Amino acid sequence: MSDWWQWSPKEGTDQLGFAVVGIGRFGSAVCRELIRNGSDVLAVDCSQRAIDELRQLEPSIEARVVDSTDEESIRAAGVLEMGTVVVGISEPIEASITTTLIAKDSEGSKVQQVIARATSDLHEKMLKRVGADRVVFPSRMQGERLGLELIRPNLIERLELDDQIGIDEIKVPAIFVGRSLRDLNLRKNYMVNVLAAGPTKGLTVNPPASYVLKKSHVLVVMGSMEDLQKMPHT
Repeated sequence: MSDWWQWSPKEGTDQLGFAVVGIGRFGSAVCRELIRNGSDVLAVDCSQRAIDELRQLEPSIEARVVDSTDEESIRAAGVLEMGTVVVGISEPIEASITTTLIAKDSEGSKVQQVIARATSDLHEKMLKRVGADRVVFPSRMQGERLGLELIRPNLIERLELDDQIGIDEIKVPAIFVGRSLRDLNLRKNYMVNVLAAGPTKGLTVNPPASYVLKKSHVLVVMGSMEDLQKMPHT
């Protein structure tokens, strides 16, 4: 598998919740994936129509109509109380840049990281200049995958075999380090099958039960999407 996912969210940010600003197709997809995985999400957009359409898809979501370029409005909406802010605004680019700056630099902001959507290389450069921790291009990363990545910081790559079954390549969780596959008994405790384990460039396929996992190792496991989600995330 590839090393497509290299970045992971800062420790503890998921405990403060997520705000998604800009509810187009990309932002909506991020919201749905986060909600599907049980996260607290605040959705914000300047358009009432966008908020109404999101609520039709996710009736329980907390969503508000807010001008994200106004610091007091975004503060009152609760965006600055969230650990992670995803700025999904595509245009005007001034709005995404201003929103990113407010989230990063406002006094008393609890935001620890901002992930912003860019539409061009220049837009990316400007977002980074005002403090975006990461910039993504929707053509390179779909909202669902970003949402999944935020929830599963140790996930390197996922291969979906169908709607029910998948294969995950993950960094070995801290609680697995120093333990053998026999001790962990992942099939019994997590309902997943171990396909491979070891260093990224030296995986052992179908490793023996005596195989001991190390901090630098990765695991390749197969199971239902529901069971894969239950694997330790850090």
